[in-house]
Amino acid sequence: MKLSFNENWICYKTGEKEDAFAVTLPHDAMQLDERSETSAGGVNTGWYEAQDYTYEKTFTLPEEAKEEKVILEFEGVYRKATVYINDEKVAYHSYGYLGFYVDATKHVKFGEENVIRVEVINHDQPNSRWYSGTGIYRPVWLYTVPKKHLRFDSVKITTLDYKEPKIRVEAWPNEAGEVKIEILKRKVNQSVSKTENEVDLADNIVAMEILQADSKCSCEIALPGARLWSTEAPNLYTCRVTFGDDVQEEVFGIRMVSCTPEKGLQINGKNVLLKGGCIHHDNGLLGACAYEFAERRKIRILLDAGYNAIRSAHNPCSKALLRACDEMGMLVMDEYIDGWYIHKTKYDYADEILDNYRKDLKDMVDKDYNHPSVIMYSTGNEVSETAQKKGIALTKSLTDRLHELDSTRPVSCGINIFFNFLSSMGFGVYSDKKADEAAENAKKKKAVGSEFYNTVAGIFGAGFMKTGATLYPCDVKTRDAYANMDIAGYNYGIKRYRHDLKKYPKRIILGSETFCADAYQFMQEAKRDKRIIGDFVWAAQDYLGEVGIGAWEYKDYAPRFDGGCGWVSAGSGRIDLTGKPLGEMAYTRVAFELEDLAIAVMPVDHTKEAHSPSAWKMTNAMESWSWDGCDGNAAKVEVYTRADHVKLYVNGECVGTKKPKNDCKVFFDTTYHNGEIKAVAYDANDNVIAEKSLKTAGKETVLRAEPELTKVNADSDLCYVRMRYTDENGETKPLARGRIKLEVEGGELLAFGSACPYYPERYQSDETDTYYGEALAIIRPQAGAGKVVVKAQAKLGEAVAEVEILG
Repeated sequence: MKLSFNENWICYKTGEKEDAFAVTLPHDAMQLDERSETSAGGVNTGWYEAQDYTYEKTFTLPEEAKEEKVILEFEGVYRKATVYINDEKVAYHSYGYLGFYVDATKHVKFGEENVIRVEVINHDQPNSRWYSGTGIYRPVWLYTVPKKHLRFDSVKITTLDYKEPKIRVEAWPNEAGEVKIEILKRKVNQSVSKTENEVDLADNIVAMEILQADSKCSCEIALPGARLWSTEAPNLYTCRVTFGDDVQEEVFGIRMVSCTPEKGLQINGKNVLLKGGCIHHDNGLLGACAYEFAERRKIRILLDAGYNAIRSAHNPCSKALLRACDEMGMLVMDEYIDGWYIHKTKYDYADEILDNYRKDLKDMVDKDYNHPSVIMYSTGNEVSETAQKKGIALTKSLTDRLHELDSTRPVSCGINIFFNFLSSMGFGVYSDKKADEAAENAKKKKAVGSEFYNTVAGIFGAGFMKTGATLYPCDVKTRDAYANMDIAGYNYGIKRYRHDLKKYPKRIILGSETFCADAYQFMQEAKRDKRIIGDFVWAAQDYLGEVGIGAWEYKDYAPRFDGGCGWVSAGSGRIDLTGKPLGEMAYTRVAFELEDLAIAVMPVDHTKEAHSPSAWKMTNAMESWSWDGCDGNAAKVEVYTRADHVKLYVNGECVGTKKPKNDCKVFFDTTYHNGEIKAVAYDANDNVIAEKSLKTAGKETVLRAEPELTKVNADSDLCYVRMRYTDENGETKPLARGRIKLEVEGGELLAFGSACPYYPERYQSDETDTYYGEALAIIRPQAGAGKVVVKAQAKLGEAVAEVEILG
């Protein structure tokens, strides 16, 4: 039996139990910490003063459970978690991004109260290059299983043939006996809410096998006429394995991955081009909390924006996120870790990886194996160890270990080609010495290591890193490592693609980390050569920490450009922190050939002003022609198109005709006037391909409170409500700015804030300023309340949103 173990916990700073407060998991205690100039995490963590925290829960197990095993599963605790049951230490787990099991059978009392205590250590900063969160940030589960049972994570389903569908099912009972295997149909669900995700398995058995097993057992099952899993049709099945009174169910899809120089990347024999984005693990205003609904929403937004793949940068993703990817048809490259044995930050995992990587990789594969969405693994990110003999050997060891655990998926690693060259010359971005210096200089805000190079790239532009990667020694210092993986991961190495494919005809290239502005060039290169299998932009969605590296902000929103305290997010997403696609996403959709034309306008109220520098920002232009009070100002208009040429009209008057260069972008300098701006794209014969227009909002300013869903489940969903200043017709007014205060009935306000990368306030507040006319509230519905009511008040208006609660 699997039970949620997420209710009725208390949390407190370690040693300060008198200040304990009630929490429901998942929980991110770092969101409660102060942010200050003295934070040792500094720009990495968004200036949060990370602390150590303790979680406690009192629970009772019935007497009848005495004959069963009691297992606890922690899906993710950051970090260095020690688990006590009734004051007895029962487990320790260091790596904060992989889950672990605790056998509590011998440590619990039946029929009376037990106390579980989890202590986490996160004061030793810096230990991450981005916002990590603190605490039990993923769910916890309690299992009671018969003494005669199936081993955890032992049921594995492998597709053997997709043309005449056949699978292999493996299971591992803890003793000899009869094992029954059933394959059942499963409903397809691509919605965010679990209200539409009820799975009816009754009378849906399509195959059954009964085996006599002495230990680990295996059987092959033909599934004639089975529906295959793909991004377009993510069909799923359930494998139910019964051993005595123990039942385990695993969801799987029928799909095979192949990747060869001759055919490129194929899924079930069909070529697939990865149009992907890198994402971090946080959920924006919620911090690191891995609510299932938030993970599903994230994937739905990314898919709707135009991505078909994600890279879990730079750590294994949550089980909830993988379930969403399976059900919605998103492809995943799951990444083990950020760094290896050279420290990137003083207190990271570098001292433990060589002892732990074999078990860590097993834990990751056990998590991923049955998920059809996971099509490849990555062993690391920008690991300059790959320029060294020891690191090249480790590259092979990691790849071999993954092949040993899972022969069905290829292995990659994201290598920053330029960084490898610098490392070999003694100027490495990462080193143990630099990690120590970074820790010492955090309070002085002196940039060291990757922070220093991010700053340099921000000043000199993306070309600094891309051109550096073309130097001859960059090849010399990466080729041996690339020979020890299936797919060569290039971070910012697009200028090497053609050269390297000619020199290494068996090499397969993946743009494991790229700049947004290179999306069109990537598409053209991929059309020329199937050995270029995909692109992962940095980043698909904005994230907390690594502050300001992708932000173009003006003084009215960011009074300081030094990345100091007050900055909280990177600002580098094509989708902002609240889930809103930006102008860069519009460009990406055109580059990816999902749309023919898009228009975006740089903020007209700041046309002649300087903004904060960044190489990871292509533009801050937005799809709006509503700039109150700016009539007569200079306006910079960007048009994205693959057409031969494009004309721009302002209020019906043509202000110019331009041809895009080899980047599907054209730029117009014009004058802002209220009304309408229109772009018309033409082919070489002057035939109209597409038209796009933006209109000025009306004079009236209205505050709107817009729930993303009108119905939510009390036990599994969250309620997202977007606040917008608009005209009477719902057109956003980006220059309408003013604080909004909320009252919430029927739920708990989890977070309220804006997407601004410079945000000195807490997200755990009932009041916020807007950012270009918008803000977002996130509420956990209360069971039995009937509805969530959100009342918003501001100087510019009032608004009410109501959401029905089911259950």
